Amino acid sequence: MTDKHVTPLASAHLAKEGDDAALGDTERHGFLPIETNWFDRLFISVVIWVALSLFWFRFIEPIGLSIWISNAIALALGAFIIRKG
Repeated sequence: MTDKHVTPLASAHLAKEGDDAALGDTERHGFLPIETNWFDRLFISVVIWVALSLFWFRFIEPIGLSIWISNAIALALGAFIIRKG
């Protein structure tokens, strides 16, 4: 038995066509060369933090500088990217 009356998803009725803000997609233009929302910028910040930590463990920590310096740099850079990116 198939139902001939297909009802659309409930979330389709929440936003009008072209109204991205109602769906939570607040894309904006910053210094990054792509359109991003806050989660994209957060993901980019986490990837940079991991890459910086690996670089720091391999090259900088043997010199004697603590990983906490790398974490502070990554936190500041991540906040900047999320805010302005």
